[in-house]
Amino acid sequence: MKNLNKLFVSMLMVAGLSANAQSADNPWAISFGANAVDTKTSAFYKENGKITDHFNEYFNVNNWNILPSVSYLTVARNVGGSFSVGVTGSVNKIEKYFVPSNAADATSSTTVVLNPNLMYYGVDGTIKYSLKNLLGSKWFDPAVHIGGGYTFLGKESAGNANAGGSLTLWFTEQVGLTLSSTYKKAFTDRTNEGGGLDVPSVFQHMAGLTFQFGGKDTDSDGIYDKDDACPDVKGLKEFQGCPDTDGDGIADKDDACPDAAGSKELNGCPDTDGDGIADKDDACPDVKGLAALQGCPDGDGDGIADNKDKCPTVAGPRENGGCPWPDTDGDSVLDKDDKCPDVKGTVANNGCPEIDETAIKKLNDYAKTILFDTGKASFQQKTYPVLEAMTAILKEYPTANFSIEGHTDNVGKKDKNLQLSKDRAAAVKDYLIEKGIDAARLTSEGYGDTKPIASNKTKAGKTLNRRVEVKLVK
Repeated sequence: MKNLNKLFVSMLMVAGLSANAQSADNPWAISFGANAVDTKTSAFYKENGKITDHFNEYFNVNNWNILPSVSYLTVARNVGGSFSVGVTGSVNKIEKYFVPSNAADATSSTTVVLNPNLMYYGVDGTIKYSLKNLLGSKWFDPAVHIGGGYTFLGKESAGNANAGGSLTLWFTEQVGLTLSSTYKKAFTDRTNEGGGLDVPSVFQHMAGLTFQFGGKDTDSDGIYDKDDACPDVKGLKEFQGCPDTDGDGIADKDDACPDAAGSKELNGCPDTDGDGIADKDDACPDVKGLAALQGCPDGDGDGIADNKDKCPTVAGPRENGGCPWPDTDGDSVLDKDDKCPDVKGTVANNGCPEIDETAIKKLNDYAKTILFDTGKASFQQKTYPVLEAMTAILKEYPTANFSIEGHTDNVGKKDKNLQLSKDRAAAVKDYLIEKGIDAARLTSEGYGDTKPIASNKTKAGKTLNRRVEVKLVK
């Protein structure tokens, strides 16, 4: 459990995964090869020793444990710029395990070599920084890394923090030879005094091949998508991977007319009529015209291009398509200002006929004959012709607004009578709207029995009080 805790701390410290230096062009990399584990670094380093004690026999290959096979695998990914992250798994067999015979004054002459034949397994993660870009090289790729992981040695295990360096020699853009060396500081629970076997701090050296991949070139034009301004269309390097279909020296992505050769002044577009307006913007490409009119002429000089002028030989306002304004109904109100252009009206009423008292009276005569089902807002069948007649009158005066009022007698409760009068007035309004009367012209209200026009003491009076009235809203 203590080892696990130490591993957790070390992994938080490095916060990353192991990687070989791959580029953003090919973000993924796989490396594999052989590894060597040197345990003598722990045997040399005393409690109060110098850091350089670790390197006393750094290059002594006789101290190395090497498994003669593919013994490590790294999967890595570039995460931006010169940084990459990944994970490495390695396996080895420890046949040379060095411990100091006297931990108090350990020297090269006082180390003991054990032959425990223990299997070594490591899972490590490292953040790596490539120096290739700083050196401006395409094939020489040194790097430094830090990281952490967990090591299993026989029945023992421990977490470790790592630091080291590597060198990759790229044979091609995607294949290289990688050499690396990592110092792996083990977090163990006991010392090696007395020769006890535990997970030691070690140097781990690796040599193998690295393969980069993952670079995407969708259109197969030799330019990676990330650098290709036109990743889905095969193009030319001089145009950042974009094509020049019409061969006018302007890339299609910048060419306003990619299928027709043109001039740079017109963004690659032709100008057939020579009026300085590209054909694609020229509404009249075969006839020389004015820039203000999209390349079209203006025969009558009214500021409207002939191709849009309904009366190209007679000047007229733009609002009427270049034609003079008509007065269809002859009421001295031009159609553009006439709200009723097909019906003669008055200037005061914007060209519409003005409703008079006779029409209002006629509406109310009809309204008084509207019959509802008893206690309801639904119409009796014989009332529909009356409603149709009212609709026809309202359509004769399309600018007049009306209020529809409902009234009842005093039979029943007042609140019910009030609601019934509102519902009946609304029913009339809804019917008129359904028949084509603009809803904005109509309002409705109910007054119950509060506005009688006859005595509610007689049957005839009650009949008169149950009514609908139509009033002109001015």
